[in-house]
Amino acid sequence: MDGRIHRRSAIRATLAAVLGSGWSATGRGAENPPARRYQLGLVTYNLAKDWDLPTILSVCQRVGIAAVELRTTHRHGVEPDLSADARREVKRRFADSGIVFWGCGSVCEFHSPDPDRVRENIQTCARFVDLVADLGGRGVKVRPNNLPMNVPQEQTLRQIGQALTECGRRAAERGVEIWVEVHGRGTALPHNMKAIMEHCQHPSVGITWNSNSSDLVDGSVARAFALLRPWIRSVHINDLYKQEKGAYPYRELFRLLREAMYDRYTLIEVGRTLPDPASTEELLRYYRALWLELSKQDSPS
Repeated sequence: MDGRIHRRSAIRATLAAVLGSGWSATGRGAENPPARRYQLGLVTYNLAKDWDLPTILSVCQRVGIAAVELRTTHRHGVEPDLSADARREVKRRFADSGIVFWGCGSVCEFHSPDPDRVRENIQTCARFVDLVADLGGRGVKVRPNNLPMNVPQEQTLRQIGQALTECGRRAAERGVEIWVEVHGRGTALPHNMKAIMEHCQHPSVGITWNSNSSDLVDGSVARAFALLRPWIRSVHINDLYKQEKGAYPYRELFRLLREAMYDRYTLIEVGRTLPDPASTEELLRYYRALWLELSKQDSPS
């Protein structure tokens, strides 16, 4: 019990530090809903990786989280090998819960110099496309993960873009999208991701903004956001509560998303676990309070 009390006190202290003097979850601006069109979602990586699907949905209901991206390999078990009956059951569970099934977070990647490996990943992506379509979701998250050594960079960027074009065609046939996570050594740099998307140019392929430190120029994400804005289809956010010098400028990001009329989800993706579901649920409640404040229209920048 003492440990839980200490965790609760630490979370509350962090919340107070982030919001600053005069700001609270029910304070100034609560009477007028903020002009945001996007909602808060959750990626099961890593906070919910050990939860089954009923636990994920019930926690999201209690906390007030609108949508879920199910990352592959986690305990929820929503994978391409699900039977038709199991797919219907998963779809029913989401519908009954009122939580949106946003999509699947795959680890499909297309940067390898081995063409057989690239082909295998394209085929795996197609299986995820079929799964998401059957479950009524919106998209499949994929990623580049590296710029291989001894291969010209432009060649790899073109190869990734061409593989994504093929994935996009399959996604379009099933009425879903492909979201390329801004991820990986070298490939996470915004100008390289822009080059990948220009090589792809398929309307069913966009990006997942990943809130990387490589987005920052002089502490701002404005330049990276301007480069990638045309393709933003999903957004991952991580440690909102970090406030040390050089921390990610979430107030600015949320303002830019409002100005861009982004109307989808910003999804919690925290790369750590807590010892039990109760502690995680407690963290998610405070995370949501932070998100509500940082994304307010009248939040100071």
